[in-house]
Order: sequence, then structure tokens, then C-alpha cells
Amino acid sequence: MTQARRLPEGFLWGASTAAHQIEGGNTNSDWWFFEHSGNPSIKEPSGDACDSYHRWREDMDLLAHLGFTDYRFSIEWARIEPAPGEFSRSAIAHYRRMVEGARERGLRPMVTLHHFTTPLWFTERGGWAAAGSDELFARYLTAAAPVYATDVAHVCTINEPNMVATMVTLYQAHTSGRSVANQVYQPQPGAEELTATIRHPREDVFLEAACGDDWLGVQSYTRTRVGPDGQLPVPADAERTLTGWEYYPQALGHALRHSASKAPGTPLIVTENGIATADDTRRIDYTTGALGSLADALDAGIDVRGYFHWSALDNYEWGRFEPTFGLIAVDRETFTRTPKPSAAWLGAVGRSRVLPTATP
Repeated sequence: MTQARRLPEGFLWGASTAAHQIEGGNTNSDWWFFEHSGNPSIKEPSGDACDSYHRWREDMDLLAHLGFTDYRFSIEWARIEPAPGEFSRSAIAHYRRMVEGARERGLRPMVTLHHFTTPLWFTERGGWAAAGSDELFARYLTAAAPVYATDVAHVCTINEPNMVATMVTLYQAHTSGRSVANQVYQPQPGAEELTATIRHPREDVFLEAACGDDWLGVQSYTRTRVGPDGQLPVPADAERTLTGWEYYPQALGHALRHSASKAPGTPLIVTENGIATADDTRRIDYTTGALGSLADALDAGIDVRGYFHWSALDNYEWGRFEPTFGLIAVDRETFTRTPKPSAAWLGAVGRSRVLPTATP
């Protein structure tokens, strides 16, 4: 029999997005240049994306109406500093209006300061590997501080630094943290030592660095199985998502437990968790399983303080639009937003403040 688990007081309940993936027209970013470079891995450019640079009010209205209390979005460095040392007061004011707009709608904003993309000029000078990159990042954060200096309780400095493969100087602003991509490495018999060797530089070093932070973001989608000779492919009989990943909702619980073990004492927030699928019933099923594993983690005493679903909208998934992660569908021609049944369901879970536990 499935039991219920009530959410702790003040628990964050939201959905996440990233600027480049939803805004459109981010022409000064390195990713815009990459999308038009002729690289065969890019199936299509981002173009107008979801046109959320102009339609953010509608997006927030929908989330608030559906029952969400929190919204994680990023600000775009390439818009704020399109040329070295040249800062756009208009862009800073735009993102500040988003913070104020979220508050007006009863949504607590979580602002991500760097979500994969950088200005093209920064990449052309050598990116993060170039001397002085941390000072340039800090300069951008100082210029952008009016966006998040007030009314923002949670600031995510860098999204998935282990995916960016770098760490830069962290800027402390109110409650600050970082979000780490958890691969949920699972050793097969005889591969325990190899798994630890693989996991430490790719994940654990970033989790351990979060000790002492105000919070740590946990991002989880699937698992990674490791055999004696290295990473194993997805089992042939396993269900796959539109990204080719194994359908494995229990990954979230594993990620929370592992993160807690590597960053003891640091509160955890699930900043991304979701599934790329064209079948919304599978999204509900996947998320039910993921939330069940989150409930089990809470019951085990792990300090989890929020859950943000990835993503609020069907968006640009780094080279193509086909992998649909969104709770809300977006018509590519008209930009009409249509909430999916999963959006209403997940919003209702948040309003009830009760999570399902995993069925034995």
C-alpha cells in the first residue's frame, strides 16, 4: 500500500528553464555562433526558441495558475555584456523586471547566473581556460547584481560545473549555491574500484566542494552503469527517452543520497529532474517514481528543501527541439503555450503538499 509523505514547511515547488533554451535571438552568445558553424551535431539552430524573452509574463502566469510556488530561470551573460566591458542597462532592467514579475505572481525566483552559454567574445579569448576568466566572470556578476541583489533568496552561481568542466570563483549573494549533474554511477560486480575512479573527477570533487555552501543543487535524470571495462551501454531491453537515456526514475533518490554523503550538512535542492518524451503519461509515471524516491530520501533524514522540474517549457535542447522535456507545450509557429496534463498533475501535487512514496 502506497503511503504519503508531507512536504516540509517552506519546501520549494517549481519548474526550471535556461535563458538560451527559451528566450530566442541570443545572437551574441557562443552557442548562437556554434549553432551556425555547420557542425553536423547541430540539427537546427535555436532561432526564436520559445520567444520567452518577450513572453516571460505568460510563462510565469501559467506556472502560478498551475500551482507552482517557485520558478528557476537564468540570466544571459551575452545579453548583459555583449562586448568586453560594455554592459547593457536595458538587459539588466529586463531581468530585474522578471524577478519583480515572479514576486508579483507569488513565485519565488531562483536565478541562475551561468547556464552553459557565455558571450562569444569570452569564448574567442580562450573561455574558462584563459587567464583572468574568473575576474571577468566576477565583473559580470557585479554588473548584474541589481537583478538579484534583492527579492531573490536562492542564487545558483553555475549550472552543472562538472559538465562545463571547470570551477570559477563563486560570488556570494544572499543564499548561493551550485547545481551538479549527478550521473548515478552504478558499479556492476567487479567494477567498484573503477566506478570510484571515474566518479571522483567527474562528479565527487564538485559535490565535495559544496561543503559549507548555503545549498547544493541536485540534477538527475538517469543512471550510468559501469562494468569492469568501463561505462556500459543502456540495456537493450530498457525503455529509452527521446535523448536515448534509460528510463530510470529512481535515479533521483540515488543522487540525493550520494550528494548528501559527499557534502554532509549542506541542504539539497533538486534543481532539475525530468524526462524527454512525447508521451505525457510516461512523464507523469516517471515523475511519480522520482518523487517517490525523493520522499524516501526525506524519510531517511536527508535535508531536501525543494524540487524543480525540468523543464517548464518544451525548449531548445542544445542542437534540436525534438527532445520534449516540458510541462507546457509551445507551438513553434505561433508560440502558443498549452499546459500538458502533467503540468496540472504536478501543480496539484504541490498544492496538496503531499508526495507519493515509492511502491514496494
